[in-house]
Amino acid sequence: MSVADISYIARDAIVTALLIAAPFLLITAAIGLFAAIMQAATQVQEQSIPFILKIVSVALVLLLLGTWIFNEMSDFTHRIMDMINGL
Repeated sequence: MSVADISYIARDAIVTALLIAAPFLLITAAIGLFAAIMQAATQVQEQSIPFILKIVSVALVLLLLGTWIFNEMSDFTHRIMDMINGL
């Protein structure tokens, strides 16, 4: 296995991880910003409100994108196994 193969595997792993994590990170950041603005506007400083909103949003993203995430992880695993098989 050459250095190019190892760097390809590392790059592919990082890109796959970012693709899988991006929807969760973006949604929770947007929900957190929205909750912070609403709390500042209404002067309600309850810490459980953004937490509950983030939990619900992550669950919805997982329900909506679960098959896509599974397919991405499965494709990555197949690519790695094909490279191992080619050795």
